[in-house]
Amino acid sequence: MNYILPLIIGFGAAFLGMIQPGMLNMTAVKISLSKGKSEGLKFSVGAASVVIIQAFIAVVFAKYLVDNPEVINWLKKIAVFVLLALAISFFMQAGKEMKATGKDKKGNNYLVGFLMSLLNMLAIPFYLVAATWAESKGYFKIEPPYSYLYVIGAVFGSFSIFAIYAIFAKKIANKAQFIAKNINYILAVLFIVLALLTAYQVYL
Repeated sequence: MNYILPLIIGFGAAFLGMIQPGMLNMTAVKISLSKGKSEGLKFSVGAASVVIIQAFIAVVFAKYLVDNPEVINWLKKIAVFVLLALAISFFMQAGKEMKATGKDKKGNNYLVGFLMSLLNMLAIPFYLVAATWAESKGYFKIEPPYSYLYVIGAVFGSFSIFAIYAIFAKKIANKAQFIAKNINYILAVLFIVLALLTAYQVYL
């Protein structure tokens, strides 16, 4: 069986799944603008690192997760409250003027990216659905080494889209002054939306 196809499918699933402005890529923009491009890339690496865990769980425990959806639901319930807490935090920061000089280098942005990405509990079922769809089409089997190649592709795909947002943060801000001036409000709203989507899947 083709070893390249699982890589391409994993990359494409992650890249296309995160290409729209969302919680993680908009945070990459914020960090890149306020602390510099290198810090934005550190955040991107941290966020992409979690995809190793999420995609790995999705493919290695695929049958178990399909048979026991309550496991994912339990994780989602925890994530809802944490996401709402983060939304409140960003609303509180929204009144502060965002610096774009890159002088403030405090904080471990790799860790920030890792922890924020860890909260995205929608990622596990997303990678699970993408993998099972690919298997149903005969593109690859959810078993080693194909499943591992799928995970590697997903990691590179997610990092690529986060890095694009971080690298081109200034261009995004210049073309969209509203985003630059209201980045904290935008992030707060995105956290709330993600929390509501997660809650909807859990409780309805």
